[in-house]
Amino acid sequence: MKKNNYYVIYILWLRQIKRYFRSKSRIVGSLGQPILFLVALGFGLKSTFAAAGDGSYIDFLSPGIIAMSILFTAIFSGIEIIWDKQFGFLKETLVAPVSRFTIMLGRTLGGATVASFQGLLVLIISLLIGFHPNFGLILPAIIFMILIALVFTALGTAIASMMEDMQGFQLIMNFVVMPVFFLSGALFPLDTAPQVLKIIATFNPLSYGVDGLRAMLTGIAHFGTFVDISVLTTTTMIFIAIGAWLFNRIKI
Repeated sequence: MKKNNYYVIYILWLRQIKRYFRSKSRIVGSLGQPILFLVALGFGLKSTFAAAGDGSYIDFLSPGIIAMSILFTAIFSGIEIIWDKQFGFLKETLVAPVSRFTIMLGRTLGGATVASFQGLLVLIISLLIGFHPNFGLILPAIIFMILIALVFTALGTAIASMMEDMQGFQLIMNFVVMPVFFLSGALFPLDTAPQVLKIIATFNPLSYGVDGLRAMLTGIAHFGTFVDISVLTTTTMIFIAIGAWLFNRIKI
């Protein structure tokens, strides 16, 4: 990749970061749902989970909520493509003398960085609520956060590349995001789930992200760390390839 392409990737990445930190309401607002899940479910089902002999539900739930926060932030970053389409910025970007793959990659890396940072904020909040992670494996856990962010930022970019309407994008994303989250094992142990849910979770990329985070932070794993990281890495490459192909088909 040419030096100029690296510079373009950096500039587009930096644009995403600056837009995020300049919108304080976006940062605060995106923390509301994770806090609600942690408090309402974490404390509401705490005694039930403990009575079943599965330990602390806060410790079990927190990795799933961290993954949820990353999922929502990452996949909805695609709406910025539609926003840029409507205001003409994307057209100016696409006529630049660089490949569309470079532009798509810069935007994806920026969105993934923002989503990973959002996950770190939720991790800090979960610590304040009572989460007790394995601090020695925080860095490997961050790697899983980044992989989750890359997978779903690339997916959001791919879907947004085909759309022109923000409202339509939000409706489709809600249709995709909620099943992906609730059927990932983020809220319940897959080991004791019905067989049909286990089968669905096997085909859900977020399941491997949640499992990897949970393995690093609590030592509980369903699929195994090697399987988790292999599936996430492969899915990331597939979604980036699909996203690049669809992004390349945008007409200006």
